[in-house]
Amino acid sequence: MVKHWRMDREEKYEIVEKWFLKDLEMIDGKEADADNPYFDMHFHKVYNMEAYSCASKYTFARTLNKLNAMYLKKDFKIVNFDDTYLNDDSNWSSSNRDLLVVMRICFYASNLLCLSLCRLS
Repeated sequence: MVKHWRMDREEKYEIVEKWFLKDLEMIDGKEADADNPYFDMHFHKVYNMEAYSCASKYTFARTLNKLNAMYLKKDFKIVNFDDTYLNDDSNWSSSNRDLLVVMRICFYASNLLCLSLCRLS
């Protein structure tokens, strides 16, 4: 964990705490259905964390999951996260996820509009 602050024009960083991925037992996103930047990291102790945004929380979880798959290959729990945003092989994944979601919603809305305007005989 890094503490960040700014003094005049200079930015300062201080390492406050270090954890090992091998000691991480679970990441709890708290609410999968809400835009919530808060999550818990379960080591020998539970740490309550706040990400910069919900998107950065998901990016952090994806990164830890990839690191685990690459190096440790241990049973790693990620709970209370929306699976469609966690998996890179998902249809929803792209470098700009928000734009893709909006495009899909517009596509489905236009289909519904066309279907509602069609006359059934």
